[in-house]
Amino acid sequence: MSGPAETAAPVAVSADLEWDRAVELIHGAGEVCLACHVAPDGDALGSMLALAQALRALGKRCLASFGEPFRVPASLRFLPGQEMLVEPARVPAAPDLMISLDAAGRARLGSLADPADRAGALIVIDHHASNTEFGGVRLVDPDAAATAVLVEELIRRLGVPLDRDIAQGLYAGLASDTGSFRYPCTTPEVHDLAGRLLTAGVRPEAVSRELWDRAPFGYLQVLAGALARARLERDAAGGRGLVWTTIARADRDARDVTYDQLEGVIDQLRRADEAEVAVVCKENDRGEWYVSTRSKGSVDVGRACVELGGGGHRTAAAFTMGGEPAWIIDRLRAALRVPGEPDD
Repeated sequence: MSGPAETAAPVAVSADLEWDRAVELIHGAGEVCLACHVAPDGDALGSMLALAQALRALGKRCLASFGEPFRVPASLRFLPGQEMLVEPARVPAAPDLMISLDAAGRARLGSLADPADRAGALIVIDHHASNTEFGGVRLVDPDAAATAVLVEELIRRLGVPLDRDIAQGLYAGLASDTGSFRYPCTTPEVHDLAGRLLTAGVRPEAVSRELWDRAPFGYLQVLAGALARARLERDAAGGRGLVWTTIARADRDARDVTYDQLEGVIDQLRRADEAEVAVVCKENDRGEWYVSTRSKGSVDVGRACVELGGGGHRTAAAFTMGGEPAWIIDRLRAALRVPGEPDD
C-alpha cells in the first residue's frame, strides 16, 4: 500500500447536504453496515469498498454487502477490500447505523431493504436524479458525476487520508460513471479528483483493462449475435432514432457467459450515428428483462425509465420488466416520445 496522498481541495459538491450529521453518526458508531444496489457496477461496489476501508482505518467494525445474487462481477474482482464483503444474510436485521450507496430507492437494495428500514440511522449516499428521497440522513447530489465523488468528500471530512486501495475503488467508480471520462458529467473538478486518486497510487491503465478491456471468447460470440439482431428505428424518440437489441438467457448460457459480463454491449450499440437512443434488453436468471438505455444528450431516458418503474440519469438509465421484449420496447418507445408529439 502506498503512502497517503497530500490533502487537496475537494470536488465541488452541494453544501446543503447533511455532512456534519453523517460524520457525527459515523464517529459515534461502533459498527457500520454498508449496502449498495443489487447487481453492483463499478460506482456502487467501488464506492462501498472505498468507504469500508476508510471506516476500518478509523477503527470501526464494518460489514459491506449487497442483495442477491451475491456475486461480485468478474470485471470488479480486482477491487481491494473485498475481504470485508459478507453475504446479505449476515447483515444484522436492525443495524445501529447503515449506509446505502448508489441506490436511488430502497427497492434497489433488494433483500437489504428491510434492514435499512429497521436501522437505528440510515445514511443515503447517491447521485441519481431519480432518488426517491428515502433515508434519514441524505448525502444525495444529482449534480455529482458519481457516488464516488460524494464518498471521497465524506472520507475527507472523516479525516482519513487517501491510500492506494481506497483510491482504487473511488477511481473505478468515477471512471465507470463518467464513461471513462467521456460523458457530459466530466467536469474540470472530476479531472482534479482523478488526478488526486492517481497521486495516491492508482494505475489508470490497470483499472481500464479490468473494467473494459477483458472478456471471455464466448462474450464476443454473444456480442456478435446481439449486434446481428439489432434494429434501427429512425423515427422513434421524436425522430432522433432508436437502436435496440436483445440478449436472452439462452444466448449467454450457450456460450457460458454470465449476466454481469454483458455490461459493455450497450457501449457498442450506442455508436450508431443514426440513433440518439440505444437500448439493450438483457434477460436475467429470473426470466425478467433488464432494460439498459443510453442517450447522447437530447433525449431524457431517465424520465422514460422512471415512468416504467426504473430510474437513473438523463443520459443513462434502466428499468426491469416482465413480458416479451417487443412489447417492452413498445412501452419504452411510447415513453420516449417528445412532449407534444402525436400518438401513432
